[in-house]
Amino acid sequence: MTRRPLTLAPLTLALYTALLLAGCAPQSTTQVITAPPQVPAPVPETIPKPPVTAETLMWQPGHWDWTGSGYAWQPGQYVPAAGHGYLWMPGYWDNTPSSGWVWQPAHWTS
Repeated sequence: MTRRPLTLAPLTLALYTALLLAGCAPQSTTQVITAPPQVPAPVPETIPKPPVTAETLMWQPGHWDWTGSGYAWQPGQYVPAAGHGYLWMPGYWDNTPSSGWVWQPAHWTS
């Protein structure tokens, strides 16, 4: 009786090649984008009577500012009415395509 040689060598070589090439395949990359911490709720304030001045003043509400590592409360104050808009915009996080999350500080706008 004649024995046939085993044909496992080509099969083993194919298996090793497949495993080797599997490591070369591009891995799927998942980028986790986390939003910055939520801005806390405003601190309730009692608006005091405005000081008596010749200049027209308007109340600038207290607001949270981002310090780079956390939020800091800036209490409300009277500011000159001239030189800025009349609509107060609290600070907020803006997700920009080029820079990611960017803090937009509180400001007056029109």
